[in-house]
Amino acid sequence: MGSPERDFEEFVVARSGALLRTAYLLTGNHQDAEDLVQTALLKAVPEWGKVREPESYVRRILAHESISRWRRRRWRESSTEALPELPAAGGDVDNRLLLRQALGLLAPRQRAVIVLRYFDDLTEAQTAEALGISVGTVKSQARDALARLRALIPDLDANGDVIRSGR
Repeated sequence: MGSPERDFEEFVVARSGALLRTAYLLTGNHQDAEDLVQTALLKAVPEWGKVREPESYVRRILAHESISRWRRRRWRESSTEALPELPAAGGDVDNRLLLRQALGLLAPRQRAVIVLRYFDDLTEAQTAEALGISVGTVKSQARDALARLRALIPDLDANGDVIRSGR
């Protein structure tokens, strides 16, 4: 184990791609995701020498910052409940775009739970720890978010794939 500065640099090199993916799923925008990761890493630096589980610590900052940013900006943004029609071709890409758009319609905490739990494959306990909430809250937020996603995308299966009828 090296110095905290060296450990931090190694963490950033090794995990920045995964953190950026999580941030993108939380924000729905590449530029916002990059800003979110940068903010989270800047907030982590002062505590780095004391952090036992760096990945969990930075993910917690990502989730909290994402929710805080949404709260600060929500009065400027308008959202729509309607999703665009699914294009006729393109399969996997279309499904990901549709799911990403639907994720953007979830409340920030619901989106954070879904991203951490199902995209980052954290357990309920790890998700609860990352968000600073109880396991019961993770369960209820996930249940409500999945119900909302199923309402927005009626053909969504348990794996997050869109089932297309007639093909």
